[in-house]
Amino acid sequence: MHRKIRTFLNLLFATFLAGLVQSQAGSAETVNFGTDWKAEAEHGGYYQALATGIYKKHGLDVNLRPGGPQVNHAQLLAAGVLDFNIASNSFVPLNFVQENIPMVAVAAMFQKDPSVLIAHPAQGDSLAALKGKPIMIGSDTRVTSWQFLKQKFGYSDDQIRPYAFSVAPFLADPKAVQQGYLTSEPFTIEREGVKPVVLLLADAGYTSYGGLIETSAKLAKEQPDLVQRFVDASIEGWYSYLHGDPAPGNALIKKDNPEMTDALLAYGVDKMKEYGIVDSGDAKANGIGAMTDARWKDFFETMVQARLYPAELGWRKAYTLQFVNKRVGMPPGAK
Repeated sequence: MHRKIRTFLNLLFATFLAGLVQSQAGSAETVNFGTDWKAEAEHGGYYQALATGIYKKHGLDVNLRPGGPQVNHAQLLAAGVLDFNIASNSFVPLNFVQENIPMVAVAAMFQKDPSVLIAHPAQGDSLAALKGKPIMIGSDTRVTSWQFLKQKFGYSDDQIRPYAFSVAPFLADPKAVQQGYLTSEPFTIEREGVKPVVLLLADAGYTSYGGLIETSAKLAKEQPDLVQRFVDASIEGWYSYLHGDPAPGNALIKKDNPEMTDALLAYGVDKMKEYGIVDSGDAKANGIGAMTDARWKDFFETMVQARLYPAELGWRKAYTLQFVNKRVGMPPGAK
């Protein structure tokens, strides 16, 4: 009789646990998250978290919405249509502050902004060597990283040439220099048989973060648990994507962006690892997503010198360290 009672209680407890798990799964909170471009390797950690169930494990049902040339996710975030958004660089959160829009960066997935200048070898092998030479850049670059190049290397606006977001002019002109993204344009150029000089601005002192996760100040204040779970799950996704098997994430990336190829995805992952885009600098000690006051201050003061922001701007409102620097997801033994 005792054995029957114990068996019954065990079954009852197992049924309770199963119901609890089902209840928790069914109550997953919906999160709308917008990326800054079409699906690509630079979004791999988020797709990995989605594909492998990491978001689900943290009680989140994430709707991942790719960006693109006709998509303004910053506006959708400000309007409350999105819960989180990717800011491509540190200018975006500071611009929100300048415009008195209450948004805040809660993590920086890229310790290094992947922005590069691409040159033919004959033009030089350093950013300093490109001073005074024509350079093709877009309007967004003109008011962001170009300001760093002017401050650091003495570039001038009369060097600027229109950029058509195509590598064709570069391939046609052996003297051409253009902007680019570490994981994108160099790949296309190399596939055409040209070996370019690729100069990462971050390695020359450009301190902008990249791939920042943004949310509203309201959500960060009123639902910190939700924000923490989304940040933690995204960080775990990035560790899995870069240091595990990226195949699940890549499959979802290709589903959202049929133009994406296995070769370009592999190239993107390799370059992010080679240059330490995600887990270098402060992320080595504090985990992916790390940010510091000192880094933000350095970037802001550089841009004040470039006259992009007034010195009295409340730059600390652009971000919060509340959700990062906790070594979430770091491999055992990491220092």
